[in-house]
Amino acid sequence: MKKSDLSQVSTNDLQEKLKEERTGLDKMCFTHAISPIENPMRIPLAKKTVARYMTELRKRELANNKK
Repeated sequence: MKKSDLSQVSTNDLQEKLKEERTGLDKMCFTHAISPIENPMRIPLAKKTVARYMTELRKRELANNKK
């Protein structure tokens, strides 16, 4: 999801997506530790997605505190 798309998503939806993405990342890392997954480059992509979601949530939190 692009940065411009994230600004249009509601905060609750963004929190849900973050939770789902973190769960998926945890499962992927656990699976990869046991036996290699087919495409290990999905792990860094998932980490970046989680970081994007967290950054957008933090930005919104700071904007709310400033008001």
